Amino acid sequence: MIELYESQRAMRNMRKAAMQRGVVAILDVGSSKIACLVLRFDGSDPADDGIGSLAGQSGFRVIGAATTRSRGVKFGEISSMGETERAIRTAVQAAQKMAGIRVDHVIVCFSGAGPRSYGLAGQVDVMGVTVDEQDVARVLSSCDVPDFGFGREVLHAQPVNFALDHRSGLDDPRGQIGNELACDMHMLTVDAQAIQNIAHCVKRCDLELAGLASSAYAAGVSALVEDEQELGAACIDMGGGSTGVSIFMKKHMIFADSVRMGGDHVTSDISMGLQVPTATAERIKTFYGGVVATGMDDREMIETGGETGDWEHDRRTVSRAELIGIMRPRVEEILEEVRGCLDAAGFDHLPSQQIVLTGGASQIPGLDGLASRILGHQVRLGRPLRVHGLPQAATGPGFAGAVGLSLFAAHPQDEWWDFEIPVDKYPARSFKRAVQWFRDNW
Repeated sequence: MIELYESQRAMRNMRKAAMQRGVVAILDVGSSKIACLVLRFDGSDPADDGIGSLAGQSGFRVIGAATTRSRGVKFGEISSMGETERAIRTAVQAAQKMAGIRVDHVIVCFSGAGPRSYGLAGQVDVMGVTVDEQDVARVLSSCDVPDFGFGREVLHAQPVNFALDHRSGLDDPRGQIGNELACDMHMLTVDAQAIQNIAHCVKRCDLELAGLASSAYAAGVSALVEDEQELGAACIDMGGGSTGVSIFMKKHMIFADSVRMGGDHVTSDISMGLQVPTATAERIKTFYGGVVATGMDDREMIETGGETGDWEHDRRTVSRAELIGIMRPRVEEILEEVRGCLDAAGFDHLPSQQIVLTGGASQIPGLDGLASRILGHQVRLGRPLRVHGLPQAATGPGFAGAVGLSLFAAHPQDEWWDFEIPVDKYPARSFKRAVQWFRDNW
């Protein structure tokens, strides 16, 4: 635990050093693509011309962007170190070339790795004096840290609410006077091996790791507008190999989970169902895919194409209705799993229940209507917020994670390791499920 605390602090210090130098790279390591953005921090005053709390006023500009097909990543986790290293090098070099500048520090987001959410609470006496940094550190260290098991590491540990005496809902209690300070904290743990693999891979690419974040968190930061983050909303980030689920409330993430299925599974179903190569199946899905069949779809024929040399086989056609019949069951299965995550989190009990779909696989036509039926809530399709200098090609839902990570880099939320916590304060006691805890405490 102490090692992790120190390594997170070291990364946070590295991020500060990179921002002082003025450039940092953002790396979204996904199962279907690896995206890299190079950010320049100009240190200027925020310009107020965006939507949401951060857009357009972020104090940075995207000066380089590149994507490459992901290799060696399955279910959002590295399965082949050498291939992933080559893919990361390709993306980073292309983004550096566009930016015309060398980058040494990267901040990485990834999905998968079996995330688990915990809600923690702590309380200390402050004896009627002004609350300062040490008091915040004391109340954070008084939180009951669960015994989250061997082989797990803490990825995020964010204070989401402070209460001073009878006043709850404080963002920052420092400078205020009271007797009793209480804190609620959301902690997200993931498989330690997944983090170690990413850190090792980045090191092999001759880059310094200046931060790690969950893709589900990053996507929520960029795809949810300010009101949704404040009042309560879930972000469903549908990637290639996995689907991230995050719930936000009062501008903080209070729950995260992931489903080990995504758009690549739909593609492989098409590939097997139509007996075509994966690349052809991906093209058919992108151009003709859907999940809601109409009367027209029986008559709309799609040429599967092919280069096997067998003329009959290569000239086959399939109706769009058949294609939808292959795609829909898998999409329904993914959404059913997502509903299970939301139910386990107690999402139904939050005051606002907006759901936002984002990620590359969210672009399947008709998905929002199907999701609304299966998840039982209002659903909208989300795109990442505008940020300065982002190329048009990188403004789609598939870039929600990368854009959110840029905003996270520019405006990181306070985390446990930002405070000087006494080393002897690493207990392992109780744990409660995150959103139910949140409801009870707020």
